[in-house]
Amino acid sequence: MLLTVFLAIVFCASITLMLLSAVAFIQDKRFFSSAPREAQAVIRPRDRELFYGARVIGWTLMAFSFLMILGVGVISVWDGLRSGYTFLSFFLRFVFIFTVYKVYDMICFDYFLLMRFKFFQHYFPEVERVYEGRRYGYNIKSQLLKLLVIFPAASALAAWICVSI
Repeated sequence: MLLTVFLAIVFCASITLMLLSAVAFIQDKRFFSSAPREAQAVIRPRDRELFYGARVIGWTLMAFSFLMILGVGVISVWDGLRSGYTFLSFFLRFVFIFTVYKVYDMICFDYFLLMRFKFFQHYFPEVERVYEGRRYGYNIKSQLLKLLVIFPAASALAAWICVSI
């Protein structure tokens, strides 16, 4: 269980690193496809780097983040296979990691970074008016759909694949 908690923390840290690299360094509009449509409509493409080498730093951090996420998956499966996990054990591990991530995403990213501290608006001030008056950054229905339906279904599929190996 301790390893699962650690993997969930690493997963959240890697997603945070990915967000930081996309928003602050790379600043490519294609990375914001999950943002509300009205925010996507007003985001202007950034042709110039924030500073010399910003995109190189961003892509390096993005690659490191991706490797961390891949590592979480590999270690989750490898340790489960080594420990003789059943379907239920794998399922609970995966659903725990995804649940921790989604709750972290909803609280830290959507509420604190987006709405309270205006992190995204600092780098993309044109979206400021889109978020005015909102109490929560993204569609809560889609967030809850992921948390309660999509992630458990993905966890069940991954657990089934793992016990079928």
